[in-house]
Amino acid sequence: MKRFIIYLTFFSLPELLHAQQLTLKDAVNIALNKNLGIKIAENNVKIAEENNNYGIAGGMPVVSASGSDVEELTSLEQKYANAANNKSSNNARSNQLSASFGATVPIYSGSKISNASKRLDVAESMSNDYLKSRVAFITYNVMTKYYDIIRQESYAATLERSLEVSRQKLDIVKAQQSVGVANNADLFQAQVDLNTQMQNLQAQQLVIDQAKTDLLTVLTLKQDSLIHIKDTIIVATDLQLAPILQSMEQHPDLIAAGKQVQIDQYLERETAAYRYPSLTGNAGYNYNYTKNSDGFSLLNQNYGPYVGVGVNIPIFNGSVYKRRQEIAGINTSNDKLIRDTLGINYTGNIIKSWQAYNNNLQQLQTAKDNYDLSGKLLDLVLQRFQLKQATIIDVKTAQQSFENAGYLLINVSFAAKSAEIRLKYYGNQLSQP
Repeated sequence: MKRFIIYLTFFSLPELLHAQQLTLKDAVNIALNKNLGIKIAENNVKIAEENNNYGIAGGMPVVSASGSDVEELTSLEQKYANAANNKSSNNARSNQLSASFGATVPIYSGSKISNASKRLDVAESMSNDYLKSRVAFITYNVMTKYYDIIRQESYAATLERSLEVSRQKLDIVKAQQSVGVANNADLFQAQVDLNTQMQNLQAQQLVIDQAKTDLLTVLTLKQDSLIHIKDTIIVATDLQLAPILQSMEQHPDLIAAGKQVQIDQYLERETAAYRYPSLTGNAGYNYNYTKNSDGFSLLNQNYGPYVGVGVNIPIFNGSVYKRRQEIAGINTSNDKLIRDTLGINYTGNIIKSWQAYNNNLQQLQTAKDNYDLSGKLLDLVLQRFQLKQATIIDVKTAQQSFENAGYLLINVSFAAKSAEIRLKYYGNQLSQP
């Protein structure tokens, strides 16, 4: 394992000269501060807070004022039985001035207002749950991509170690050929093996670069930024299934789905309230003023306060309100089914992640032992090859065994860590590092 860490350091040295080191904590904090999805969720919380108002629910008085001033020119002709009273004028001036100030106060609405107010309160709470859900998902996504980079770089370290063996193997063949104990076939094979190892390492570097680009995209940073991750994969071994299943019920996605059912129930009651009479109070002040330069009435002015009560009794509207209430009830049933389906899916994801977690933990120690043994075997075969006690094919076989063991070890470690992260995510136990 020491050899593995040493070669990983050598492999990363050129990049370290220009790259910025990134820890898991830094990565999560950057993502939570810069992720656009979280900013959208935060804005939705602000919208829900603004909507959660008694006036939006329809419970506040509506106060309005209006006024108008109309100036007219009117041609007038009036004829009466008594011709002496006849009048005729052209372009007679007329002015009409009116103003009003009034308020409408809801008195009774069949519990429509109270249910709307409760619905808006639950909607605000649900928007916060969606924000928590987004934070948890971003944390989960960042952690998975972060450890994937460690996985790819660890496998690159294994390839680098194998590449160094290929160089040593070529040097040994050249030295043996110089004293006449090696043929061109061994030389050509050693050179081909070296070239192949270099290509494999270059291909692995592409995988690493693309994995870093994926992480930078989630962090909302420039995708061509240079970052360096110096970390190891440490898998927790103390997880228990029962507590995870229990805490799953507190997952913000499930809580939000439950609150959506509450919102539907309030909407159902609001819709039902339209079928009942509503009572409003009205009060205000009116002023009207009309002045004519000619005609029967030269001045008309009235003003004063008013107060009254309005009643609206729905009698028949084609059963629209009844159908809307039935539709609202169906929506409530659908969202209950969605909530139950989400719970079933999350439970299934936890069970599958638990199975993967346990299986990979069981393989992990064996994979570590195999990696150590394959490294020792590679060293031994290389020494035997130098002493002409092993063939070049034996060295190549030992190299392949070492690479396979390294690939298996890092993949089992990553699979176990990924399962751990998924368990904590679906079980609402994923805390920020």
